[in-house]
Amino acid sequence: MKRNHSILVVDDEKTIADGLRLTLESEGYGVRTAGSVREALTAVLQGDSHAAIVDLMLPDGDGLHLTRELKRRDPAIEVIVITAYGSVRKAMEATKGAGAFHVLEKPFDPDELLGLMENALERRKLVSENADLKRRLVEQVTDTEILGSAPGIQRVLETVAAVADADANVLIVGESGTGKELLANALHERSGRRGGPWIKINCAALPKDLIESELFGHTRGAFTGATTEKVGLLEEADGGSLLLDEITEMPMDLQAKLLRVLEERMVRRLGAAKAVPVDFRLISSTNQSPEAALREGHLRQDLYFRINTVSIEVPPLRERREDIPMLVRAFLERYRTKHARPVEGIEPEAYRRLLAWSWPGNVRELQHAIERAVLVTRGPVLTLEDLPEQLQHTAREGGAGLHRCPRARSRRSSAPRSSRRWRRRDGTSRRPRRCWGCAARPCTRRCVSTASRSAGPEPAAPSA
Repeated sequence: MKRNHSILVVDDEKTIADGLRLTLESEGYGVRTAGSVREALTAVLQGDSHAAIVDLMLPDGDGLHLTRELKRRDPAIEVIVITAYGSVRKAMEATKGAGAFHVLEKPFDPDELLGLMENALERRKLVSENADLKRRLVEQVTDTEILGSAPGIQRVLETVAAVADADANVLIVGESGTGKELLANALHERSGRRGGPWIKINCAALPKDLIESELFGHTRGAFTGATTEKVGLLEEADGGSLLLDEITEMPMDLQAKLLRVLEERMVRRLGAAKAVPVDFRLISSTNQSPEAALREGHLRQDLYFRINTVSIEVPPLRERREDIPMLVRAFLERYRTKHARPVEGIEPEAYRRLLAWSWPGNVRELQHAIERAVLVTRGPVLTLEDLPEQLQHTAREGGAGLHRCPRARSRRSSAPRSSRRWRRRDGTSRRPRRCWGCAARPCTRRCVSTASRSAGPEPAAPSA
């Protein structure tokens, strides 16, 4: 590790410079020496230095000026200033104004110098890692506003980064509340079309009799009530990106017309005599399984193949439960600031309820639960009573509603005591209970009870 660190030694006394070089090289550091400010700056141009040892008094200047110049060229470099007896007060200015790491008075112990150098390089490493973490966090929040370190969500973000700058059609699949629209925003903002229009259409929200007019536009008099000419949303997206949210809700006849637009890149308004060219990048999303939509006749197969050049499946929150503490902290800070509430944290019982809930509404449900708690709380700490009613109800029942079959209560109440235990075929243990979170037996999505038994110690409740 040390051999990867390069140290610059600047001292006009050759015996001291050589002694420092031998001491540092014996510990595995790479060392370059210089006898003046000019030589030091030339050495910096020839290669990066992770740290520097600079004498305060130099023939063509002083260590203060050199330290400032080194920090200006590389803010991460750590500088140790060495000075003779009697110049300590002046040298202390280096640590305040010039940004030196430490001032060392001559004569000094080589072991003391090595200890300072190790601390200086460790500080450089920590500062660099902290800056990199902040950069990645800002980039992540700015681009997608999706926080998470779970492998599933990280793979999603990596896919977004890989395909964002391409013009390939993207299909985003995920349950409601998982952040599909945020990922679509990231695809547009990271693409070369970010300067163009960004049009979003919710196919489920538009009335069936108006969706064609909204998409394709119409001319005056094209139908009853068309008193003016209207530009369709497909035309408005020219030069930018188009999001078709809940595309499986689009009527089948319009899916055929959309397919023709994607193939020909031409749009004809209702009542128009000729088509006009359009150039947009299509992003689609759905909360249904595409395979199920194909089987049930809600999605044309040829359109599916056209919009599914790249498919991104967003995992539900129950499959990345390790991200819940991070999301709770982020939402708590956001709404504490937004609503100007003096909230300092969450009591342990309420925090355990947040960690244990299956979150069928995913991140959106968690976000609304935190905002609701911040708004209704009467003290500086969120309590169980501040959470939504369904979380309080299952908490009072001890979580009984999360991992029990809906028929389990009636079966146990009517069956003899000796037959209440459910056993596997080998008769060695209980039969796995049906999970309300994923409706499977046994639970396949690591919901409340399975997660709590295997996740280890519970993380501490966050504080604002």
